[in-house]
Amino acid sequence: MVLKNFLEGGYPGKLYAVNPNVPEVLGVKCAKSVADIAGPVDCAVIAIPALAVVDVLEQCGKKGIKAAVVISGGFGEVGNVELEGRLVEAASKHGMAVIGPNCMGVINPEKRVDSVFLPIYKLGRPHVGEISFISQSGAVGGCIVDLAARAGVGMSKFVSYGNASVVSECDLLEYLGNDLSTKIIVCYLEGVKDGKRFLQVASKITRKKPIVAIKAGKSKLGAQAAKSHTGSLAGSAMAYAAAFAQSRITEAETLDELFDFAKIFSQPICCANRVAVITNGGGNGVLAADAIEQHSLDLAKFSDSSLAALKELLPPYANARNPLDLIGDADSARFERAIRICLDDRGVDALVVNVLFQTAAIDTRIVSVLVKANGEKKKPIIVIATGGEYTEMHRRILESYGIPTYSSPSSGVKALSKFLQYCDHYKKFNKTACLI
Repeated sequence: MVLKNFLEGGYPGKLYAVNPNVPEVLGVKCAKSVADIAGPVDCAVIAIPALAVVDVLEQCGKKGIKAAVVISGGFGEVGNVELEGRLVEAASKHGMAVIGPNCMGVINPEKRVDSVFLPIYKLGRPHVGEISFISQSGAVGGCIVDLAARAGVGMSKFVSYGNASVVSECDLLEYLGNDLSTKIIVCYLEGVKDGKRFLQVASKITRKKPIVAIKAGKSKLGAQAAKSHTGSLAGSAMAYAAAFAQSRITEAETLDELFDFAKIFSQPICCANRVAVITNGGGNGVLAADAIEQHSLDLAKFSDSSLAALKELLPPYANARNPLDLIGDADSARFERAIRICLDDRGVDALVVNVLFQTAAIDTRIVSVLVKANGEKKKPIIVIATGGEYTEMHRRILESYGIPTYSSPSSGVKALSKFLQYCDHYKKFNKTACLI
């Protein structure tokens, strides 16, 4: 399956199959051992029984291969600590960077590298984007990758690192912190190898790019499960929460939040917490206002010129105030004008646009309106769209254009609040032009 994914994924480099028992796999001739490969090799993907892994790593080291992804399980996570120790020794002896063992693999959409062992028709592959995701769990990582692909959210790198025997989460964070293709880092953690280094690395990274993380194994039962899953000692949940807060990592409590928070960080840095809500459904505007107060944000006060423009735009039975209810007969043109007024208002820092796709006057043209406004990168814009298949279809289109969308005002505003908190931290270390 790994070889098939490389082939079907369009990997442009050379692929060598090694298997002593068959002459070929999927039309690729097999060498009997690593030593029999004629040319140089950059990376080995190892998917064989655990007891044979160390010998193959030794062969790779003698061949001059400096990187390996060990898919195989059966090491420290099942109590086989001695075998994992031998793996570490072999990697150290030959100066090899090893991902795993007990991992799902690596995806780099830009380079067409795909060593994940799940088939493409079951696990979607995201297009090239700015989010990089590292996950101690292959299963959780696969779910997020699949969600990203379905939603049209792009990804720069994905690494399932399993037991982190050689390359740790700190090494991966450090790499992604310096990776120009990565703008947002997302992490699923069960434990960390070096808490002090993790804090130092994360604190340095969040000065220039965000990290969103979820910590699993917080409960007693969860900690026991983590130990048997990746051999991780979960540690104190309070200690992790404190470390996340100190290093300005944005912590998610659920997988839904992990995904919700990650996608909003593609928005432009915001300078204050004054939010305008635009909707064609009054009740959703009220719910958004509730969420704004709950998360200590402010409802923006429209300027006199904005109020005048809105009164001219709105029908006589509508009120020009925030939340701005464009009324159920609003079409794309009314949305477009209202969004423009809010983008030009210096008293508005961010926009929450709540679209009821179910109304008769709204059609696919609203997508172009939102894509155009978001493309200006003038102020953060999030879209709330609640509904069934027709709504979800348009949400996926918007996500594919880099517009963060949410299924409810509460989830959208919570994500916005996390983003605005990070903006306050970012501005301390970076010069950002703000509208006053």
